[in-house]
Amino acid sequence: MSLRPSNDLPAVYVHIPPIDFRKSVNGLAALVQEELKLDPFSEQLYVFTSRRRDRIKILYWEGSGFVLWYKRLEQARFCWPRHLGQGTVTITGQQLNWLLDGYDLARLRPA
Repeated sequence: MSLRPSNDLPAVYVHIPPIDFRKSVNGLAALVQEELKLDPFSEQLYVFTSRRRDRIKILYWEGSGFVLWYKRLEQARFCWPRHLGQGTVTITGQQLNWLLDGYDLARLRPA
């Protein structure tokens, strides 16, 4: 069984710098609103990583409440997007699934 975001998502917001992984729903929603200047209630996906890049959290609003999705790799690290600056980068749903599968987004392009 696999729980995955749709490949058809037009925009997923990836927070580039690592976060303190003790943050849960309220802390991540506050980070989206205060630091990223985005609306955590907009039904968009917001993606965060740990310092070691072996864990990902995805926050989204489902209409009646927040959902927090968490993935931890046992032996590898996520190929996190490398961009100048400390904000966010926008990717597609397909690119998010590639990231979750361990691919380096800099080497892949949507079909």
